[in-house]
Amino acid sequence: MPRPEKSPAIYILASRRNGTLYIGVTSDLIDRISIHKQDLVAGFTKRYGVHLLVHNEYFDTMDEAIRREKQLKKWLRRDKVALIEHSNPNWHDLYTDVYGLIDPKSIPKLI
Repeated sequence: MPRPEKSPAIYILASRRNGTLYIGVTSDLIDRISIHKQDLVAGFTKRYGVHLLVHNEYFDTMDEAIRREKQLKKWLRRDKVALIEHSNPNWHDLYTDVYGLIDPKSIPKLI
């Protein structure tokens, strides 16, 4: 069951189904994904359009989350894809589907 409150978490973003993947760790998943979706920070996710939250896991401590992030980054791509497809076979954007949030990119900018 997802925990949208602040909690150590790892996440996998994708550019599209079977597209470019990005693995990260955070203490505030909703805020971090919002930053990625709005391209507020220059870097990999902005450069490659990696904005879909396709997998996430919560942990009791940040040390546990960091260990899991490092573990996943060592996995082969096929294993990362299998992990995603096990819990999210249609590669839905969990940011909007699970959390019921509006994609920040869909909000019109004021002036």
